[in-house]
Amino acid sequence: MSRSLRLEKLRSSLIQPVSLDLAAGECLALHGPSGAGKSLLMRAIADLDVCEGEVWLNQQARSSMKPSTWRKKVAYLPAESYWWEESVAAHADHWDMEVLQQLGFEPAVLNWQTSRLSSGEKQRLALARALTNQPQALLLDEATANLDTQNSAAVEAVVEQYREARQVPVIWVSHDPEQRQRVANRMALINQGQLTWN
Repeated sequence: MSRSLRLEKLRSSLIQPVSLDLAAGECLALHGPSGAGKSLLMRAIADLDVCEGEVWLNQQARSSMKPSTWRKKVAYLPAESYWWEESVAAHADHWDMEVLQQLGFEPAVLNWQTSRLSSGEKQRLALARALTNQPQALLLDEATANLDTQNSAAVEAVVEQYREARQVPVIWVSHDPEQRQRVANRMALINQGQLTWN
C-alpha cells in the first residue's frame, strides 16, 4: 500500500489554508520563527484542534475515521510529551526492545516510574511509544529539542530507519538548519500562519 499524506485547504483561525502532498517515504522539514504556526499546523493535521479542510492518509479521509483511530495511524510527537501512568511500561502494550536499545535504553526502563524521567528521556521514550502503534505517518514537533548531539543522532537514525523500512511520510519541525538538511527531502517555511516552500 502506498503511504501518502495529503493536506487539502487545511486551515484554522491562525493558520492560512495549506495544501500539500507528501509521498510515501518523504520527509518534509518545517521551520519558522516562534509563534509562526508550526505546532498549530501539526496539531491541526493530528486532529487535536478545530480546523477546516481535509487530510488524507493513503487516500482515506481523516473525517471518515474516529479521532482515536486517526491518531494511531498519524502519530504526533509534541515537544513536550504526556505521561499519565506511573510506569513507563503501562503506556503501551508492545514495546520494541530494539528501538529502545537504539535510543539508549535497557529493557529495565519499562519498570521506571515516569516521575523520574528527565525531559530528554521522555522525548526519546515518546518516540518509542509512538512507534509501538506502527503509524503510517509521523508528525515530529521539535523531536530532539531537549537532546544532546548523541541522543539527537539516535532519534534521527530511528526515524530514518522507520521511514525507509515502512515508506511512511514524515513532517519534522526543526529550528536546526543542519538537522533539516540531514533528515528532509523537502523544506517549507511557516510565517504568520502561511506556508511557503524553500
